[in-house]
Amino acid sequence: MQNTALSILKTGKNVFLTGSAGTGKTYILNEYILYLKSRKIYPTIVAPTGIAASHLGGQTIHSFFSLGIRDEIDDSFIQNLLDKKYIQMRFSKLTVLIIDETSMVSPFIFSSMDTILKAFKKNDKPFGGIQVILSGDFFQLPPISKSKDGKRFAWQSPAWKDLDLQTCYLEKKFRQDDDVLISILDEIRSGKISSNTYDALNSRIGISLETGFKPTKLYTHNLDVDKINNDELNKLPTQAHSFFFTSQGAKSNIEKIFKSSMVQENMVLKKDAVVMFIKNNPEKGYINGTTGIVIDFSKDGNLPIVKLSNGYTVKVPLEDWSLENEKGSITAKVSQLPLKLAWAITIHKSQGMTLDSAQIDLSKTFEVGQGYVALSRIKNIDGLQLIGFNDTALMVDPLILSIDDRIKQASKKAKDKISSFSNDELEQQNILHIKKLGGITNNTEIEKQKKVLKEKPKVSRDLADIHLKTKNLIESCDTIEELSEKRELGFDTIIKHLGILKQTDKDLDLVKYMPPSPIFETITKAINKIKETNNKDDFSEQGIIKLKPIFEELNGKASYNDIKIMLL
Repeated sequence: MQNTALSILKTGKNVFLTGSAGTGKTYILNEYILYLKSRKIYPTIVAPTGIAASHLGGQTIHSFFSLGIRDEIDDSFIQNLLDKKYIQMRFSKLTVLIIDETSMVSPFIFSSMDTILKAFKKNDKPFGGIQVILSGDFFQLPPISKSKDGKRFAWQSPAWKDLDLQTCYLEKKFRQDDDVLISILDEIRSGKISSNTYDALNSRIGISLETGFKPTKLYTHNLDVDKINNDELNKLPTQAHSFFFTSQGAKSNIEKIFKSSMVQENMVLKKDAVVMFIKNNPEKGYINGTTGIVIDFSKDGNLPIVKLSNGYTVKVPLEDWSLENEKGSITAKVSQLPLKLAWAITIHKSQGMTLDSAQIDLSKTFEVGQGYVALSRIKNIDGLQLIGFNDTALMVDPLILSIDDRIKQASKKAKDKISSFSNDELEQQNILHIKKLGGITNNTEIEKQKKVLKEKPKVSRDLADIHLKTKNLIESCDTIEELSEKRELGFDTIIKHLGILKQTDKDLDLVKYMPPSPIFETITKAINKIKETNNKDDFSEQGIIKLKPIFEELNGKASYNDIKIMLL
């Protein structure tokens, strides 16, 4: 059950959270994330795709671990990462790593994360000794590519076994609310399909859905999706705008970028076109998988203006897709709009979504797990319009079938183990885990932090826009001085903006603005000394002024501005 899985997570064990679609894996992760944040611990959340990462407010594995477009990593690549101060800062703060949609993570990617964290943490324990939570269902879509040795799944990486994972196999379904659909999904997972399932699916072929709006269209092949999207675009009576890519670098490297991403050579858009973003840019308000509608174009026609599904409007900028060599140097770059048409999407892109209704074509299913993922997106069989299906649509990987019982047995073992502890023993384990992570354990402080997390910032719309303008420039500015110059605001004003932005978004990454390591260490030692002397944290604006003379005694090693940056 969900509460048992949450209890195991709180003890600090490495956990594999699994179960069929709709059993609440994301819900449990969100509960644990809230539990940690209320104790001032901020976990890192990653996933193999942008859409999957968006469900928990995380980022892609490739982005966080700076993997780029790589098939392998070696010592020179690791050393290149170690030399980057902002990446050092990023990993120095990492204490809990949550990896969602683990079924789509290849053994190579899984082992790479393990290797990188061991190097940065200077710790030979699995993943550098941090707590690792893996969430996913191996009955769903596997990684697109196999490793060189033919292995396909993350659990086939040696690092998986090294983690000594506690398995939590969830059983109760929350997404599906009718027995017919639940039975169909359970039979697909068992590998034994009855005539009842065939009859139920056949009854949904060609049926009309009376939902009042167009259902989401899911297809197995990009070619089908592209055709539908182009047909829908051509139906629009509005003017077409074409956007051609620009590039730098050798032709062969540019081709690699196109093959490894969804960026298009020529993007044709019209007003009222349904689009999906294919690039992460949280400062602009979108990530890979965000959907929206083109509502207009800039006055010069050079950029589309898109209303996002969350109600925000953004003028979409050109984005860059780069290819790096092993030394970290860019060998090729493609610039284009980070958009694709999205009246229809592939089943691969739908993983993790919950849909009220869907039009699904499984007649060309070519990958085991595709039918299961597509059918498990909907809540009720009444929300399904099936164009067709083949036998592959009802198949799952035989290797996963063979290990499913072992996974369930491991889950029962973990359940029995956690059940053997008394409430007092569990509470002690929870407290020890939080202390190890550097969090707070005082109940009064925890309740205060919970209120802070619940409260929305009381900032006027105009003031919010002012701060957002600063936030939108963070990615393109490597120093606060540069940020100050571009915003045409003073250093202290920018610091105040960043402080407010950090209060409203605890996960905002400002590590690149931190002073070099020697200064960082100097300031940290001084702050700790002041804490010991005052027996409290006085880091208000007045408190900072009081600190100034102490840092001036350090022979100019740390400037007053360095202090203010550190205290962000």
